[in-house]
This record gives sequence, structure tokens and C-alpha cells, in this order.
Amino acid sequence: MADMVVAEVRSERRGGIAVLTLDYPPVNALGVPLLTALAARIAAGLADPGIAAFVLTGAGRAFVGGADIREFGKPRPPDAPSLRDVIERIESAPKPFVAAINGACAGGGLELALGCHMRIASSKARIGLPEVKLGLIPGAGGTQRLPRLIGVEPALDLIVSGELVPGERALKLGIVTAVADDDLVAAAVVCAETLVGKPMRRVSALADKIEAARARPDLFAAYRKETARRFRGYDAPQRCIDCVEAAVALPFAEGLKKEREIFAACVASEQSKALRHVFFAEREVGKIPDVPADTPTLPIRQAAVIGCGTMGGGIAMNFANAGIPVTVVESSRELLDRGLGIIGKNYAATVARGRLSEAEMLRRIGLIKGTASYDDIKDADIVIEAVFEEMDIKKEVMKKLDALCKPEAILATNTSTLDVDAIAAVTKRPEKVIGTHFFSPANVMRLLENVRGKKSSKQTVATVMGLAKTIGKVGVLVGVCDGFVGNRMLYAYTRQSNALILEGALPQDVDKVVYDFGFPMGPFAMNDLAGIDVGWRIRKRRAAESGGNFESAIVADKLAEMSRFGQKTGAGWYRYEPGSRAPVADPMVEELILKTAAEMGIKRRKIEAQEILERCMYPLINEGARILEEGLALRASDIDVIWINGYGFPAYRGGPMFFADQVGLAKVCAVMRKLHEQQGERLRHAPLLENLAKEGKGFHGR
Repeated sequence: MADMVVAEVRSERRGGIAVLTLDYPPVNALGVPLLTALAARIAAGLADPGIAAFVLTGAGRAFVGGADIREFGKPRPPDAPSLRDVIERIESAPKPFVAAINGACAGGGLELALGCHMRIASSKARIGLPEVKLGLIPGAGGTQRLPRLIGVEPALDLIVSGELVPGERALKLGIVTAVADDDLVAAAVVCAETLVGKPMRRVSALADKIEAARARPDLFAAYRKETARRFRGYDAPQRCIDCVEAAVALPFAEGLKKEREIFAACVASEQSKALRHVFFAEREVGKIPDVPADTPTLPIRQAAVIGCGTMGGGIAMNFANAGIPVTVVESSRELLDRGLGIIGKNYAATVARGRLSEAEMLRRIGLIKGTASYDDIKDADIVIEAVFEEMDIKKEVMKKLDALCKPEAILATNTSTLDVDAIAAVTKRPEKVIGTHFFSPANVMRLLENVRGKKSSKQTVATVMGLAKTIGKVGVLVGVCDGFVGNRMLYAYTRQSNALILEGALPQDVDKVVYDFGFPMGPFAMNDLAGIDVGWRIRKRRAAESGGNFESAIVADKLAEMSRFGQKTGAGWYRYEPGSRAPVADPMVEELILKTAAEMGIKRRKIEAQEILERCMYPLINEGARILEEGLALRASDIDVIWINGYGFPAYRGGPMFFADQVGLAKVCAVMRKLHEQQGERLRHAPLLENLAKEGKGFHGR
């Protein structure tokens, strides 16, 4: 193809120094094409007596963004050089190599730089070994060279966390020897010239920091324990520790062999396959088939939020964090002051944790303006209403905004369940109306469900999807239905958890199974955190709308009627001691469950963990299949992204639809058939699920 991206390594002579520039857009990934070109340049340069040393740098904004993960698990051309081969050739070369790290230097990029004899970085560089985030370990010497260069504990911190550090911090850690911003390549050339004719400093030969770690036999056991707590359920962090321990215990060559064995096992693992799926899925969500990438968007220079409660304040913080001025409207000065005070406390807490400077906090707070007058937002480019989840209130606010705001302004509704089309219908600009469903706490949660109404224009969709990236969210486009994608699936999940406690389980039984599966908390602990009253009020509204013909969560409703709303009242499904968020099983709740089951004529039985897991997960998956059938989600992977980023589905399982593929759709369908027989039409298996199961296919790549 004429527009096919070609990998090349450009060579420029600066006196006796060859500057090799890696050029393989977008991030100079070290796949077979670039490695082949680099190996050829190195061989030619080493054979050229006119070249005394080399500088390696990257074209564009990256040095090397990492290995090409699309190649993992695939056969390589037999004569293609591996990254390990190239690094070994550089490190053992008789001529010095200097890495000029101009931008992203991640994974294989840092491993390549560690093979060089010196490293200089731009302050804009981001340097690290993030393979752990893909369920992998650095596989080209990173776990063996980095501890030798900067010390075992700092290396463990970087490798296990997968953190990318800026150039200045890399200098303090000792990864690079200098930071240069004026002319990075020129500085690297000067450095290379000073190395010519001198003994090579090969990282693989450094020993002092390894020797120091050998004097601390308890180091790795303590680190493993803390890592198990921080990264519960994830295998790769522990495998990273195994590799660094090998760097301490074994000679370099044997440590490399051990690293390679562990890397190969990680590549083949289910967790890595799942995490690589998530990596690509999050990059796919922005592709909307009927909204081309070049669709013109509206500039968002000024935003407004209606409501300064927990949700509204969090939404406002997102704009301020992105450098966009935002005005928050409240109905009274008292409510406004309270909301702005909470915003200030949230920022102060971030400063106290060392994640934000005080100067930056003040800058962000300065971008947030509070007002009790709608007139102050008439020039906003986008207005997001975050008022109470009642249709009449939202319609009233939207009418007011429609009359006040400039014609080109986007009007967004932060509803989690309500009909976006009905809200848009009260305006004269339905094409400018869209749902922006933020998740609580809005300043922390990454997910943003963007709900496309029937009349939402392509420009509106493109603008809001782009805005999601600007404010640091993972935006996923969904269609209009009750609960959209995430909450509609959640209903299926919570219905089964509510049924399970009547049939024989207790809330703590269900929560333990779901927690052990990998969620941060089970459905009942989650309900206490969100507030039992929230769902109770929604159920009462639906019952009123349907003339009383709507399912009730019987025990939950009884708890709500007792004003046991969860953590905020100190009691819900669990008890909470003053000042504590730790749930404590409450005998009163068990008594209420047993009494309710008896009143309903339900004979309770022992329910095993596997049944609890299947009944919580498979109906959720079945509802996802219905959503795909109805076109409310564009891709199965979009559903995975929603559940991982909005509901705590364990990323190392790939999301509910990917998990279903791993389990096998035939098994999921068989369980759904049984549940349909037992519980009725609501749990009929989706035709898409049944058809894919019959064909031996999965949701992904169907």
C-alpha cells in the first residue's frame, strides 16, 4: 500500500559520530521492521573506520514507545534480529553508544537505552518499564540491568509499578547522567566524543548495588508481601520480583535466561492475554464507524456545571485539571460554598499525598468559579447538568439552559438512567444534546459513558468523545436505554445477588466470592458505599411510572425503609463502626433475610461459591449480549472497557465479554438456559449468545 508506514533508521554524520534516528511512527515501536533496520545500521557503522561512536535517538515525540506487542505470540521471521540480540550487539560493541532520550522511553525502549554506554534525556522524556501493566515482565534484560544501574529497591519500585518517570527524576535515580533540553542530540554527540578511546561502562558488568542487596536476605520477602496487598490478584508483579531476585542471586547470563523463561510464561498466560486485550480495547473505543476521525469539533474553551454536589464538584475538577475554566452553578450561596469547600478539601488531600504541588492546586482552584446565577454561564461552550436524578427536574434545567446558552453550546446531561432523548426533546437544539454519564467520584473514576441520542449530531459526538480524552477520561459511546450499558448490566448482576440471599446465601457470602474473583468489593458492600436509598428511590420512580408493575429488591427496600442507607448512616447491609468504612456482618440483617424468605415461601439451601459466581457473572454477560444485539454498544470490547473502568471488573480478566470467551460461550449459555427454566423469561438466554455458542465462536472477532 502507498500509505503504509515504513520503519527506517536514518544515519547522520557529525564528525566521527553517527547519529542514528529511529523512525517508525507513531511511537518507534521495536518490532521486526525497526529492529531489522537498526541492526543493519549498527553493523554498517561498526564496520566503518570513519565512525568512532554512535548516538541513538527517536523521531517525533518518542525515543521508543516499547516493543510492538502486536507481534507477541506470533512466529518471527527466522533471520529477524530480536531486541535482545540488538541490545547485546550495542553493549558489547567496541565503539561507544549514547542514548539521547527525546520522549517516551518505555519498556523495550528503556532496555535498549540500558544497553548503551551512556544515557542523556530531555526533561520531557517519560522513562520506565511498564510491561507489568500488560501482565508481562521486561523481557530484554530490563530486570537484570536496571537493578545493577540504580539499585535493587528503586528498580523494584519502577518495574513492579510500571511507572514512567520524567527526565529530571530519571537523573536523580541514576538512569540517565544528564538532562538537556536546548539541543539534546548535540549534547549526546559531545558525550559520545568524550567516551571515544576510554573503557566502556557496561551496565551488565556493574556489581556494587547487587552486592549491597545480597546483604539483605529479607528484602524480597517483605517486598512480595506488600506487592500482594497493592496488586491483589495480579500475577505479573510477583514475577517481576522473581526476576529482580534472580539478578541478585545469579550471574548476569543466568539471570537473563531466567528472565526470558518467565517472560515467555507471562506472554502465554491468561492474565497477559486479558490485559493486552484491554490495552487495545481502550484505544478502539474512540473509533465511531459513522463519525470519521476528521469530523470537525467544537472548541471547548469554557465549561459550566449545574450543581455543586459530590458529582457536580467532581465534574468541575476534571475541567480545571485539564486547564479549562469552569463555572459551577448552585441554587443557593450556602450550597455553593459547601460544594466549593469540598473541592478545596479534595485538592488539599492530593497535595498532602504528594501527588500535586500547592502552586498547581491554587492554579486549578483558580479555574473554578462559583455562582448562583445562570446568567454567568451564557458564554459556556459546554454545560453539563448534574442535578438530582429526576426527569422533571432535569427537563426544567435543560429548558432554562436552552433559552440562555449560545446556540452553538453543547448541553449535556449527567444522568445515569434517564432517557436522554426525552431530555433533549424539551430543547430547540436536540442535535446539541448528549448524555455524559460520569462515575462517582467523578474526579477519580476514568470512565465516561457518552450517551448518543437519536438526534445528537456527529459534531456533538466527536466533540464530547474528544473532550473525554482532554479531561483524562476513557470515553465510550453508547445508545439510549434504561441504564445505558453499564447500569443495565448491573441490574442483572444485582437481581441475582438479591435472589441468592433469599435462596440461601448471606451478603458476606456473595461479597466474598465476588471479591475473590477480583472486584474491589462485592455487590452488597458496593450498595452500602453508593447508598441503598439511591436504588430504592429509582425503584419507587419506576414502580410509579409502570403503575406499580415493577420488580422490587425486597430486602434492600426494607433496609431503606428503616433508614439503613449504608455507610453514610452507619448501617445498611452491614454495620459500620464510627469513623470506619470496614463492613461488619450484622445479625439483624441475617434475621431480616431469613424472615423475608419465610414470608415468600422460599426454602433456603446451601449455595456453593461456584454457583454464586456463575449467577452473578453470567446474567450480566447475557445482558451484554442483548445490548450488542440492539446496537447500544458498538463492540464487545467497549462493554469490557465500561465494566473495567466504571464498575471495578478485574482488568486481568479482560472485562465480562472477554471473560465469557475464556470460559466458553457454550458453558455460559448452558447456565443461562437453566436459570431461564428456574426464574422465567427475564433470564432467557440472548439469541446472540446462543448463536455464537452453537458456532463455537466468541464475542470478540465474531
